[in-house]
Amino acid sequence: MHKPSAKRESVIEMLEHGGLTEQNVRNISQQTGVPEADIWGAGSFYHLIDDQQDLAAGPQVRVCNGLTCRLRGADALADRLTAAGRSVTRISCLGQCDLAPALLNEQTELETFAATQTAVTPDNPALPLNLGGEVDGSYRNLAKAKQMSAEQIIQQLEAAGLQGRGGAGFPAHFKWTSVCQQIKTERYVICNADEAEPGTFKDRETMLRQPHKMFEGLAIAAHAIQASSIYIYIRGEYVNEYRVIAEALEQAQPHLSDFDIKIVRGHGAYICGEETALLESLEGKRGMPRLKPPYPTESGFRGKPSLIHNVETIACVPAIIEHGGEWFKNLGRTEPGTKLYCISGHVNAPGVYELPLGVSLNELVEAAGGYEGTPIGFSPGGASSGFLPISMNDLPLDYKNLSEAGSMMGSAGVVVLNDTVDMAKAAAWQSEFFAIESCGQCAPCRIGTQYIHRQVDKFVQLGDASALDMTADVGWEMEEGSICGLGMVAAKPLESAMKHFPDAFEDRTKTNKTTGQN
Repeated sequence: MHKPSAKRESVIEMLEHGGLTEQNVRNISQQTGVPEADIWGAGSFYHLIDDQQDLAAGPQVRVCNGLTCRLRGADALADRLTAAGRSVTRISCLGQCDLAPALLNEQTELETFAATQTAVTPDNPALPLNLGGEVDGSYRNLAKAKQMSAEQIIQQLEAAGLQGRGGAGFPAHFKWTSVCQQIKTERYVICNADEAEPGTFKDRETMLRQPHKMFEGLAIAAHAIQASSIYIYIRGEYVNEYRVIAEALEQAQPHLSDFDIKIVRGHGAYICGEETALLESLEGKRGMPRLKPPYPTESGFRGKPSLIHNVETIACVPAIIEHGGEWFKNLGRTEPGTKLYCISGHVNAPGVYELPLGVSLNELVEAAGGYEGTPIGFSPGGASSGFLPISMNDLPLDYKNLSEAGSMMGSAGVVVLNDTVDMAKAAAWQSEFFAIESCGQCAPCRIGTQYIHRQVDKFVQLGDASALDMTADVGWEMEEGSICGLGMVAAKPLESAMKHFPDAFEDRTKTNKTTGQN
């Protein structure tokens, strides 16, 4: 393992400007002292850093391959663009599920084709995040926090019951306490804005609509753990969001002068949403998860204690400081606080809705304008959560109840599917995502994701149910043997679809022979 250094950290950013070419790699190596092989290895890991062959082929259109975009015609869109003579590549997800289908054009600018715009909960000052409300750049809660001790701030987080909103649901106050207890005094606050879970776009809307709540929460955290440096790692596909938060940061400088804040753009790798893979990427390396322990709170960025939260989690902090932990806790129904629920797919008003944690799918869909068509199932928390049948539409969408149902809250990226969808094909699409996005570090995930996708795709193409005979065993091996969460959940879309929608996985060979399908 290479020791972290400022020069090493600049490698990927330098590759962005010159591409992954022999000459550019050689120049970067000479400037940084990083071996050329390491630079090739790092650069080739990220989808948004073009290799030499891609540069020779010219600029490409990147069409989203995510579940909702495919439900909304991404495949046909890609075919039309190709027929028009444009160079098209498919990208795992662009985080624009509510505006599907979506693409990044040749200038890496976002284009969407939805008939409606993103919907959010209307202005309600009683909500902690209040995406539909006015932007408050006063930073009054930071001023209040500066009059409090770290212990007092953490006590409010504990009273609030704030859990990580990025998917893990880990109690926030545990992380803050752990960092404060470390002997090392060089500490970092890092915002994980690499939101790449298909079906999820809540952090995107928070940055676009309430960026100062994110910055204020980060500053409060840095004050509490006595850190002077703050890093925001934003996914590379979030072009507009990067511009918005960069402008907001400039506006907020009078309030944030105590902190060194840096915005770092990601480069197209879903795995970098895993906190230790994100740290590796920040340090200029391939985004491969680290073995834990040690945890980032002990040894994180540059080997120093690091507090890592996603955008939604950290943006809740100012309201907790303002109103107190008990206030936040009581906003929830089955678990503490409100939650930003993303919803897309077959609903009339896709968007982000801030609702009490623990509402049901029916309540969420009611806020989103109702079902489109006849619903048959839904994915409650992004690709990682698999699928549930529509009969569970009254199940509380929270950490405990979804876990007991064999699913997970995840990032609360809800996708609704109606009866026009072949659930076997939907499982194949989600399996393809994991096969592409596996970092390849550990064998169970590297081999297993490819196997699962190949077999379910084989079933979709041929209809032979025997293709799926060994997938359960492979899924178990992935869950037990993978280093990080990606491999542990990668088989869930197929397993859950087979469990809850068995008719979609019955042998189709007789039907295919009768109808002439293949």
